[in-house]
Amino acid sequence: MDNSNDLRRDIAKQTMQNDVRLNAAYIDGEWITIEASDSDTVDDHALYDPNLGEVIATTRLSTKFHVDRAVDAAAKAYPAWSQTSVSTRAHYLNAIADEMEQQFDKLVGLSVFNNGKPIEEAKIDVSDAIACYRYYANLITEQETWSEVSSESGIRLLKTYAPVGLCALIVPWNFPMVTTAWKLAPALAAGCTVLLKPSEVTLLPELMLGNILSAIQMPKGVVNILPGGAEVGAAMTSHPWIDKVSFTGSNLVGEKVMIQAAKGIKDISLELGGKSAIVVCADADIEYACDLIIGGIFTNAGQICSATSRLLVHQEIAQSLFKRLKAKTEDLYIGDGFDTATQMGPLVSKQQLAEVKKYMDIATAENLDCLTGGEILKRQGYFATPTIYTDVPVSSQLWMEEIFGPVLVSATFSDNVEAIRLANDSKYALAATIVSADETAVLEMALQIEAGHIWINEQQIVLPEAGWGGFKQSGIGRELGRDGLSAYQKSKHVLLPS
Repeated sequence: MDNSNDLRRDIAKQTMQNDVRLNAAYIDGEWITIEASDSDTVDDHALYDPNLGEVIATTRLSTKFHVDRAVDAAAKAYPAWSQTSVSTRAHYLNAIADEMEQQFDKLVGLSVFNNGKPIEEAKIDVSDAIACYRYYANLITEQETWSEVSSESGIRLLKTYAPVGLCALIVPWNFPMVTTAWKLAPALAAGCTVLLKPSEVTLLPELMLGNILSAIQMPKGVVNILPGGAEVGAAMTSHPWIDKVSFTGSNLVGEKVMIQAAKGIKDISLELGGKSAIVVCADADIEYACDLIIGGIFTNAGQICSATSRLLVHQEIAQSLFKRLKAKTEDLYIGDGFDTATQMGPLVSKQQLAEVKKYMDIATAENLDCLTGGEILKRQGYFATPTIYTDVPVSSQLWMEEIFGPVLVSATFSDNVEAIRLANDSKYALAATIVSADETAVLEMALQIEAGHIWINEQQIVLPEAGWGGFKQSGIGRELGRDGLSAYQKSKHVLLPS
């Protein structure tokens, strides 16, 4: 590690020490110190630098006591915020984006420091979050207050929208700030007040949001930030005053969230797992296809719900493609996130590294053919090798289960019918990629592949205006786009004489 990496890490450490409020929850527009006396379950919680595998800070997590307090604040703020003009809400969303731009380098540094992702990926994340707040600021101003549905028999029918109410937003650790923006921006645009629970694993960049909200003078109680674990999530999702729950995470936890939200008949959105396919047709450019394959599975060390972790290759080009893919994969630079040359960083935690190792051991037990990788690196931090298995049977655990790491399984196909069948051979249906020179043929394939988001000859770019979400066990509802705003609104109809 060169001196520039040390310098970037030192700057991030200074930002943490100077700007991040640890041992506190952001409630009713203020940082509330989490005292040991608040609950018998308050313990010190460690935050790590995944690049080095070292503790960088200790903090305390909020409890049910803080959830109750935050709900009270959100309920108190709701009547006024829900009735604010769209221009006022748009102003605050743009103000969040403006402040994030001012804090850009700090947010990037904290993301690398606490999440481990390469610095260039962290820059993309912060930019994407900013774009999301701006998108919903614009979208809400375009939405008509009243729209006329029909006018017949002397009767007028008008339609408008109302906020769904108090929202519990629970976001994961793999994309701090990004998934927060996906939920918070449309919720605020709709006129909801919220409780936000960032992942306890990657608190540093997320807690900066409290400072941003104070800086822009967001009305008190509209946004409340509760750093916490499962106890806090359960208290949020089961609280009788919460009207909507939006959760992104694993299917196992998503099922629990759904059960908790059932009491009181809460509105619910779930963005869950994926085992997405990338289909490479016989006419694909092999070099470009390899770039798309690598980007789809090794970006963020494979810790992406939409990671195209199942590779389907036409048998005519399989041998040539795998030869080139092996070479390009082994040429990836794996290193410290603060190193600008790094192309793949570490897993986020020791626990996630162990999860990836578990699947590598299963691959060995199943006698899978390892094209490259298959190892945990013996170095500081939580690093695994970019790994590719070939000729993987559909009965393999690695084919069926989401690994959430840099592990690619592959199989070949003889025609598009078989490719579609294999692509759909999953309990998940979040995303897919198709690589082919024949646009007409791949658009036909896109109609038949079960997925909510499909890229054709493109990297996994996610636009704010494109709705996001899947079918089957990949979740319920949509985020982003107009669908994302609708998720936090209820339509209202008014009938009156013409």
